[in-house]
Amino acid sequence: MTSIPLAEELLLLAYDDQTGKATGSRIGLDLGMAAAVLVDLALAGRIAYVDGFLKVTDPTPIGEPIADAVLARAAADEPHTPAQWVQRLRHRLRTRVLEDLVARGVVCDVDETALGVIHVHRYPTTDPAYEAEIRRRLAEALTSNDIPDERTAALATLLCACRMEPALRLRPEEAGQAHQRLEAIASGAGFSGGANLEDSIVRPSVALVVATLSRAIQAALGNPKVV
Repeated sequence: MTSIPLAEELLLLAYDDQTGKATGSRIGLDLGMAAAVLVDLALAGRIAYVDGFLKVTDPTPIGEPIADAVLARAAADEPHTPAQWVQRLRHRLRTRVLEDLVARGVVCDVDETALGVIHVHRYPTTDPAYEAEIRRRLAEALTSNDIPDERTAALATLLCACRMEPALRLRPEEAGQAHQRLEAIASGAGFSGGANLEDSIVRPSVALVVATLSRAIQAALGNPKVV
Protein backbone atom coordinates (compact mmCIF):
# COMPACT_ATOMS: atom_id res chain seq x y z
CA MET A 1 0.00 0.00 0.00
CA THR A 2 1.23 3.49 -0.84
CA SER A 3 2.24 5.44 2.25
CA ILE A 4 0.23 8.49 3.20
CA PRO A 5 1.49 11.74 4.75
CA LEU A 6 2.42 11.57 8.43
CA ALA A 7 -0.17 14.24 9.24
CA GLU A 8 -2.88 11.97 7.84
CA GLU A 9 -1.52 9.05 9.87
CA LEU A 10 -1.76 11.05 13.10
CA LEU A 11 -5.29 12.17 12.29
CA LEU A 12 -6.53 8.66 11.45
CA LEU A 13 -5.11 7.37 14.73
CA ALA A 14 -6.75 10.18 16.70
CA TYR A 15 -10.26 9.91 15.20
CA ASP A 16 -12.63 7.19 16.36
CA ASP A 17 -13.50 4.94 13.42
CA GLN A 18 -17.20 4.66 14.27
CA THR A 19 -18.12 8.00 15.84
CA GLY A 20 -15.85 9.98 13.56
CA LYS A 21 -14.88 12.25 16.44
CA ALA A 22 -11.42 13.28 17.58
CA THR A 23 -10.12 11.76 20.78
CA GLY A 24 -7.50 13.16 23.11
CA SER A 25 -5.96 16.62 23.05
CA ARG A 26 -7.09 18.70 20.08
CA ILE A 27 -4.21 21.16 20.43
CA GLY A 28 -1.78 18.25 20.73
CA LEU A 29 -3.09 16.73 17.51
CA ASP A 30 -2.96 20.06 15.66
CA LEU A 31 0.63 20.71 16.76
CA GLY A 32 1.61 17.16 15.88
CA MET A 33 0.09 17.38 12.42
CA ALA A 34 1.90 20.65 11.76
CA ALA A 35 5.17 19.04 12.79
CA ALA A 36 4.36 15.98 10.70
CA VAL A 37 4.18 18.04 7.50
CA LEU A 38 7.66 19.37 8.21
CA VAL A 39 8.96 15.91 9.08
CA ASP A 40 7.74 14.60 5.73
CA LEU A 41 9.69 17.38 4.03
CA ALA A 42 12.78 16.46 6.05
CA LEU A 43 12.37 12.78 5.15
CA ALA A 44 12.21 13.84 1.50
CA GLY A 45 15.40 15.87 1.88
CA ARG A 46 13.71 19.22 1.33
CA ILE A 47 14.31 21.00 4.65
CA ALA A 48 16.96 20.90 7.36
CA TYR A 49 17.59 22.39 10.79
CA VAL A 50 20.37 24.98 10.46
CA ASP A 51 21.53 27.46 13.12
CA GLY A 52 18.25 27.32 15.02
CA PHE A 53 15.98 27.58 11.99
CA LEU A 54 14.24 25.25 9.56
CA LYS A 55 15.56 26.06 6.12
CA VAL A 56 14.73 24.82 2.65
CA THR A 57 17.58 22.84 1.10
CA ASP A 58 15.72 21.76 -2.03
CA PRO A 59 12.53 23.52 -3.26
CA THR A 60 11.51 20.67 -5.58
CA PRO A 61 7.91 19.58 -4.81
CA ILE A 62 7.43 16.09 -3.37
CA GLY A 63 3.97 15.50 -4.86
CA GLU A 64 1.88 16.06 -1.72
CA PRO A 65 -0.29 19.20 -2.05
CA ILE A 66 -0.18 20.32 1.59
CA ALA A 67 3.53 19.62 2.03
CA ASP A 68 4.36 21.27 -1.30
CA ALA A 69 2.41 24.40 -0.33
CA VAL A 70 4.38 24.58 2.93
CA LEU A 71 7.63 24.00 1.04
CA ALA A 72 6.89 26.85 -1.37
CA ARG A 73 5.91 29.09 1.51
CA ALA A 74 9.11 28.28 3.41
CA ALA A 75 11.26 28.86 0.33
CA ALA A 76 9.73 32.30 -0.23
CA ASP A 77 9.67 33.39 3.42
CA GLU A 78 12.37 34.24 5.92
CA PRO A 79 13.55 31.32 8.06
CA HIS A 80 11.54 30.43 11.17
CA THR A 81 12.28 28.33 14.21
CA PRO A 82 10.59 24.95 14.68
CA ALA A 83 8.38 26.45 17.40
CA GLN A 84 7.29 29.25 15.08
CA TRP A 85 6.54 26.84 12.26
CA VAL A 86 4.29 24.50 14.25
CA GLN A 87 2.25 27.47 15.45
CA ARG A 88 2.03 28.99 11.96
CA LEU A 89 0.96 25.75 10.31
CA ARG A 90 -1.51 24.28 12.81
CA HIS A 91 -4.39 26.64 12.04
CA ARG A 92 -6.91 25.07 9.61
CA LEU A 93 -4.45 22.28 8.81
CA ARG A 94 -6.81 19.68 10.24
CA THR A 95 -9.61 20.88 7.97
CA ARG A 96 -7.40 20.60 4.90
CA VAL A 97 -6.25 17.10 5.84
CA LEU A 98 -9.82 15.97 6.49
CA GLU A 99 -10.91 17.39 3.13
CA ASP A 100 -8.18 15.39 1.38
CA LEU A 101 -9.14 12.19 3.20
CA VAL A 102 -12.81 12.69 2.34
CA ALA A 103 -11.95 13.33 -1.32
CA ARG A 104 -10.03 10.04 -1.47
CA GLY A 105 -12.77 8.07 0.29
CA VAL A 106 -10.72 7.22 3.38
CA VAL A 107 -13.25 8.90 5.71
CA CYS A 108 -16.68 10.38 5.04
CA ASP A 109 -18.07 13.74 6.13
CA VAL A 110 -21.25 13.36 8.19
CA ASP A 111 -22.80 16.83 8.52
CA GLU A 112 -25.00 17.11 11.60
CA THR A 113 -25.40 20.87 11.53
CA ALA A 114 -28.56 21.80 13.43
CA LEU A 115 -30.78 24.72 12.42
CA GLY A 116 -27.92 26.16 10.41
CA VAL A 117 -26.34 27.41 13.61
CA ILE A 118 -24.49 24.64 15.41
CA HIS A 119 -22.00 23.24 12.94
CA VAL A 120 -21.06 19.65 13.75
CA HIS A 121 -19.20 17.32 11.43
CA ARG A 122 -18.14 13.75 12.07
CA TYR A 123 -15.63 11.79 10.01
CA PRO A 124 -16.13 8.03 10.42
CA THR A 125 -13.80 5.72 8.55
CA THR A 126 -14.93 4.31 5.22
CA ASP A 127 -11.67 2.66 4.12
CA PRO A 128 -9.97 1.06 7.17
CA ALA A 129 -7.00 -0.31 5.22
CA TYR A 130 -4.81 2.77 5.73
CA GLU A 131 -5.28 2.92 9.49
CA ALA A 132 -4.83 -0.84 9.78
CA GLU A 133 -1.42 -0.53 8.12
CA ILE A 134 -0.43 2.31 10.46
CA ARG A 135 -1.45 0.35 13.54
CA ARG A 136 0.38 -2.73 12.26
CA ARG A 137 3.63 -0.78 11.94
CA LEU A 138 3.24 0.73 15.39
CA ALA A 139 2.36 -2.63 16.97
CA GLU A 140 5.53 -4.14 15.50
CA ALA A 141 7.57 -1.19 16.76
CA LEU A 142 6.10 -1.42 20.26
CA THR A 143 6.72 -5.16 20.60
CA SER A 144 10.23 -5.23 19.17
CA ASN A 145 13.52 -4.16 20.69
CA ASP A 146 14.75 -2.92 17.34
CA ILE A 147 14.47 0.67 16.13
CA PRO A 148 11.95 0.83 13.26
CA ASP A 149 12.46 2.63 9.97
CA GLU A 150 12.83 6.42 9.93
CA ARG A 151 9.21 7.09 9.12
CA THR A 152 7.73 4.84 11.79
CA ALA A 153 10.24 6.09 14.35
CA ALA A 154 9.25 9.67 13.53
CA LEU A 155 5.55 8.79 13.92
CA ALA A 156 6.25 7.16 17.30
CA THR A 157 8.18 10.24 18.42
CA LEU A 158 5.36 12.59 17.41
CA LEU A 159 2.80 10.40 19.20
CA CYS A 160 4.85 10.63 22.36
CA ALA A 161 5.47 14.39 22.07
CA CYS A 162 1.75 15.05 21.45
CA ARG A 163 0.71 12.75 24.33
CA MET A 164 -1.39 10.70 21.96
CA GLU A 165 -0.76 7.32 23.60
CA PRO A 166 -4.54 6.85 24.19
CA ALA A 167 -4.91 6.67 20.38
CA LEU A 168 -3.01 3.37 20.51
CA ARG A 169 -6.10 1.85 22.20
CA LEU A 170 -4.12 -0.15 24.71
CA ARG A 171 -5.29 -1.61 27.99
CA PRO A 172 -4.51 0.59 31.03
CA GLU A 173 -1.84 -1.80 32.25
CA GLU A 174 -0.08 -1.55 28.87
CA ALA A 175 -0.14 2.25 28.55
CA GLY A 176 2.86 2.97 30.78
CA GLN A 177 5.02 0.38 29.05
CA ALA A 178 3.99 1.74 25.65
CA HIS A 179 5.03 5.26 26.67
CA GLN A 180 8.43 3.97 27.73
CA ARG A 181 8.81 2.10 24.45
CA LEU A 182 7.88 5.20 22.43
CA GLU A 183 10.52 7.17 24.34
CA ALA A 184 13.05 4.40 23.71
CA ILE A 185 12.32 4.51 19.99
CA ALA A 186 12.76 8.29 19.93
CA SER A 187 16.01 8.05 21.84
CA GLY A 188 17.41 5.17 19.80
CA ALA A 189 16.63 6.97 16.56
CA GLY A 190 18.30 10.15 17.79
CA PHE A 191 14.96 11.97 17.83
CA SER A 192 14.90 12.82 21.52
CA GLY A 193 17.75 15.28 21.27
CA GLY A 194 19.77 13.50 23.94
CA ALA A 195 21.49 10.86 21.84
CA ASN A 196 24.71 11.23 19.89
CA LEU A 197 23.54 11.70 16.31
CA GLU A 198 26.59 9.79 15.13
CA ASP A 199 25.07 6.72 16.81
CA SER A 200 21.65 7.25 15.26
CA ILE A 201 20.43 4.72 12.72
CA VAL A 202 18.64 7.49 10.81
CA ARG A 203 20.03 10.39 8.84
CA PRO A 204 21.38 13.10 11.17
CA SER A 205 19.60 15.76 9.11
CA VAL A 206 16.26 14.05 9.75
CA ALA A 207 17.05 13.41 13.40
CA LEU A 208 17.74 17.10 14.01
CA VAL A 209 14.43 18.18 12.46
CA VAL A 210 12.37 15.61 14.37
CA ALA A 211 14.16 16.32 17.66
CA THR A 212 13.67 20.08 17.46
CA LEU A 213 10.03 19.78 16.40
CA SER A 214 9.37 17.31 19.21
CA ARG A 215 10.79 19.75 21.75
CA ALA A 216 8.71 22.56 20.24
CA ILE A 217 5.52 20.53 20.68
CA GLN A 218 6.38 19.62 24.25
CA ALA A 219 7.13 23.24 25.11
CA ALA A 220 3.84 24.38 23.58
CA LEU A 221 1.82 21.81 25.52
CA GLY A 222 3.58 22.58 28.81
CA ASN A 223 4.20 20.16 31.65
CA PRO A 224 1.69 17.31 31.89
CA LYS A 225 -0.56 17.34 34.91
CA VAL A 226 0.44 14.97 37.66
CA VAL A 227 -2.55 13.10 39.06
